[in-house]
Amino acid sequence: MPTILIHIAGQTLELRDDNGNTLRRFAVSTAVNGPGELHGSNCTPRGRHVVRAKIGAGAPAGTVFVGRRPTGETHSAELAAACPGRDWILTRILWLSGCERGRNRLGEVDTMRRYIYIHGCPDTEPMGIPRSHGCIRMRNADIIELFDMVPAGTPVEICG
Repeated sequence: MPTILIHIAGQTLELRDDNGNTLRRFAVSTAVNGPGELHGSNCTPRGRHVVRAKIGAGAPAGTVFVGRRPTGETHSAELAAACPGRDWILTRILWLSGCERGRNRLGEVDTMRRYIYIHGCPDTEPMGIPRSHGCIRMRNADIIELFDMVPAGTPVEICG
C-alpha cells in the first residue's frame, strides 16, 4: 500500500511506494498557525494518521464541498467575490483519522473530530506557504491525481 508523508516545514506532500520510494511530490499549504493537535487551534496535527474516508470521486474539478457534501456550486472568481473569507474545500477530500491515542486520537486532540482533510482549494491560493485553518490544501489537479492513487486506509505521516 502506498504511504503519504507530509512535511509541514517544507510544505510538501510525498506519495511513496511500499519500498519507500517517492512516486510523486506535491507542494501543499498547511496551517498558518503551524503544527499542533488541540481542538480549536486551527493547527495542522502531527504524527501517524490514516485516510479514513475518500469523498468526491468523479466530481468535477472545483466542486465546492460544505460538511463533506457537494453544494452544487463550482468555484469561480465570481463565486469567490460573492463569498469573501469563505474557507474553500474543493474537488476531493481525503479525511484523516489519527492513530496515536492522546496525540492525535480521542479527546481534545482527535484529528477526525477536528475535520482535518487533505483537499483541493482555489488555484489562485499559493502553495508552499502556510495558509490553511489546519487542513492540508492542494491544487485541484494534484488532489485529483493523489485521490486516484490512494485507497482508504492509506497511512499518512505528518512531520513538523
